[in-house]
Amino acid sequence: MTIVLYFIIMVSFLDTFIQLPIITPYALELGASHFLAGSIVAIYSLTNMAGNIFGGHFIDRFGRKKVLLAGMLSGAFILFFYPFAQTGEQLFVIRLLHGIAGGVLIPAAFAYVGDQTKKGSRGKAMAWTGGCIGIAAIIGPAVGGIMAARAQIDYVFWLVAVLFLITSVLLVKFVEESFTSRERNKVALKHFLPLLKEPLLIQASLAAFGLMISNGTLAFALPLKVDEMGLDSATTGMLLSTFGIVAIIIFLSPVNRIYEKLPPINLVITGLVIIGLVHFFLNFIAILWVGILLMVIYGVGFALIFPSMNQIVSEVSTKVNRGKAYGIFYAFFSLGSVVGSTISGATAEMFGLPFTSSAAIILGIGVVLLVMSGRKK
Repeated sequence: MTIVLYFIIMVSFLDTFIQLPIITPYALELGASHFLAGSIVAIYSLTNMAGNIFGGHFIDRFGRKKVLLAGMLSGAFILFFYPFAQTGEQLFVIRLLHGIAGGVLIPAAFAYVGDQTKKGSRGKAMAWTGGCIGIAAIIGPAVGGIMAARAQIDYVFWLVAVLFLITSVLLVKFVEESFTSRERNKVALKHFLPLLKEPLLIQASLAAFGLMISNGTLAFALPLKVDEMGLDSATTGMLLSTFGIVAIIIFLSPVNRIYEKLPPINLVITGLVIIGLVHFFLNFIAILWVGILLMVIYGVGFALIFPSMNQIVSEVSTKVNRGKAYGIFYAFFSLGSVVGSTISGATAEMFGLPFTSSAAIILGIGVVLLVMSGRKK
């Protein structure tokens, strides 16, 4: 069951990562402006955010398994429509629906993991989930970039749809519900309010917001930077995969002991400073090896942040409200992608430096979290 859960997490994130190198070029190919292309990248995350919040309640009310299965099947259905888009506006609508369908996947999967682990062992468990995401980050952009370079973009979407269907079968056959019907009778919408006042959940959510501003900006601006350097989509995929390789080494090697030995909020703040500085320097790269080096450093920052903030969410929630807690948390995740891609698009139009706004916001969030953690102490 645990292996299947990790596979579900990997496939869910693969859905996002495999499209990073191709959505912006695909939108431009369909005649979208830079602003519309940024909006097409962002709308998935915007509607994903709605799915996170409302899905969080349903995850607690109806159980993890039913909601996860519904998200997988509807996501597979919508993915089949991507190749049939004829305009940027049509692609926008498909991305909108895709975001709604996928909004419940990650909160439900992480609620499952939180249910299955105990306090004290969650740091390494979340590192393993990070490893799954790292694998998705390695495979996804590389496969997406290579297929796009060979003019096979249609197959990217169909591949993920098939993976969703396979995952649905594994879910039905091997995963048992972790939240009993008797426990679900205690679930209520009023449980949202105490969670929204929980300082540690707020800190984790702000970290998620910052991290996904970073990813949203990369999704929009890195393909443009690579094109500016005279390179193709395969190079974008390689650069994005580089940070995944570094992250997965940290997640799955003995280095992952840091998640048990150091306070998670300290790891989060350090990681945010690292990726904020990487974004600043990405504005000025003109040589490929410099981009690779920055992606290596970015991978270290990503590895410090992701398991740590998920560990915080798991420890401040219980079975009764864990779906809602992860729903709130991943809503900030989705909001960050919206803000990142949208602001970077506007910054690219006005100043030609799309990574400047993301660098400032990420570093600012790091400062806010440092102040909040100091007050808590």
